[in-house]
This record gives sequence, structure tokens and C-alpha cells, in this order.
Amino acid sequence: METPAQTGAQPPLNVNFWEQHYQEGRTRWDLGQPAPPFVSWFQSAKAPPPGKAIVLGSGRGYEAMLFAEQGFEVTAVDFAPSAISEASQAAAERDLVIQFLQRDIFDLVPEFAGQFDYVIEHTCFCAIDPSLRTAYIDLVTELLKPGGELLAIFFTHSRPGGPPFGSTPEQIRQLFEPRFTVMSLEPVTNSVEARRGEEHIGQLRLKAGG
Repeated sequence: METPAQTGAQPPLNVNFWEQHYQEGRTRWDLGQPAPPFVSWFQSAKAPPPGKAIVLGSGRGYEAMLFAEQGFEVTAVDFAPSAISEASQAAAERDLVIQFLQRDIFDLVPEFAGQFDYVIEHTCFCAIDPSLRTAYIDLVTELLKPGGELLAIFFTHSRPGGPPFGSTPEQIRQLFEPRFTVMSLEPVTNSVEARRGEEHIGQLRLKAGG
């Protein structure tokens, strides 16, 4: 996988950008809880079986802890040191074993190539510049084992600018379908009020040879 620097794409918003947001308490993306659609999955027959999962842009670790509680072996990655520190402390207080990494997600391969059954996505895809979306898909593809799955909540708003950068279900399908089978991509029905009508939840399986 070529990194954003190698391709000449705009670099991701750097560690200082995200760390400053945590230091100043400007973390509007932080729900203070796991995303309700993921919680609902584990209360339904759609719940994915446990496996080895990596959470990209994990923030304060709500999704990482949710999946760990359901028996998944979880690695969680975030750019901001404060996010990783707070998430690590919260997981320890709940006696959850999670590998937390303070890293740029685009530096995860080749070290973690082919190691995961699942990539968990919530507020990471929307945080990177749209010029890096192809690099993001390359990354997810390389992190997954053959037949692995991306479990994702996509921010499908139509507001200009970002982050968060919006997308449409059609754009998501166009971007991912060359390498993934879109098993489901549905509007979220139980978003928090501030995101109502602006989220889709998807389950995408890596194609053979993807």
C-alpha cells in the first residue's frame, strides 16, 4: 500500500490537530458511549461472531470496549495521545484487555497486514480528507484476513466542508465495491438526535483476491 505521502495526496490532519481538540474539550464527535447502532447489533441476530478486530480512530475507546465485552480480541488505534490514555484507563477500570496504539492509521501496514477478522469504523472515514479515501480502502483491505469484514457506521451528511466529511451511500458503494461485497448498507434508525438521518451502517466483506 502506498502511503498518502508517497502518492502526493493531502496529508491527514496531524496528531497536534486532534490532540488539541482533546486538550480543549472540543470533541463533538464523542458520544460518551458506544454508537447505538453497534449496540443494537449485539442485541439482535445480526451480531457478528467474535474474532480479532481493529478499531480505527478509536477515540476514547467506546466501540473498542463494546466489542471486547462481546468476546472480540481488540486492537484500538488513535492519533491523539490523550484519547489513547483515557481509553486505556477506562478499559483497565473495566478489566478489559485491549491493545491500544497511539499511531497514524496509515502507518499500520506492513506490521499488522492480514491480521484481523474485522475492521471497526466509526468517525474515522469521515475525519480524513476525501482525497485519502482510496488509501483508507487500501489500508482496510491490507489489515483484513481473507474474507474479513469492515463493520462501519458512515457519516452520510451533505454539509460542505469538514471534518466530518460527508458521503452518500452511492459514493460508499462506488468506492468499496471493487474490493468488497456490500452485504448490507442501511440507514441508521437509532442515531443520537444530532445525527438523525445522517448515518448508515454497513457490513462489507472483503472479496477473494481483494
